[in-house]
Amino acid sequence: MTCYYYRKAYYRSFWMSPPACAVAEPHKKYTGETRPPLIFQNAHRWFFYAGLVFNVILTYDAVISFKSVEGEWGHMSVGSLVLVASSTMLWLYSLSCHTCRHTIGGRLKHFSKHPLRYKLWSRISVLNAKHQNFAWYSLAAVAFADIYVRQVASGAWTNFYFF
Repeated sequence: MTCYYYRKAYYRSFWMSPPACAVAEPHKKYTGETRPPLIFQNAHRWFFYAGLVFNVILTYDAVISFKSVEGEWGHMSVGSLVLVASSTMLWLYSLSCHTCRHTIGGRLKHFSKHPLRYKLWSRISVLNAKHQNFAWYSLAAVAFADIYVRQVASGAWTNFYFF
């Protein structure tokens, strides 16, 4: 909920701020995110770091999905692909976040003194332009992965193996 992309949608819906492009603010005084309830939006950086923990856990789940029940590696199923797609979309969403971009390249006065950070920042900046798309893709991928795992676990769907 604190992601800048999602904030745009509900700021307009709930607070009419801004109501639309080129339309005057309905509020007499603009306070931004300096007073409740919007001051809590500044917690988005902490939610970003917490989200990375879930990305690691879900990536681990995707990796072990290539292991058979007997413990042999190299087995791939539809479920493996679903989990890999879900975790990939979450990583793209997280890496395209402005907080990630700021963490990598923020507070630098001279990129020339930090060539590695500059290179990473440049690549993250390319992803940042697609943050809105990755937000929707990850939302759909995670929802489908949850549904798929639940249906397979309940026996309603069969998890087909390729090899």
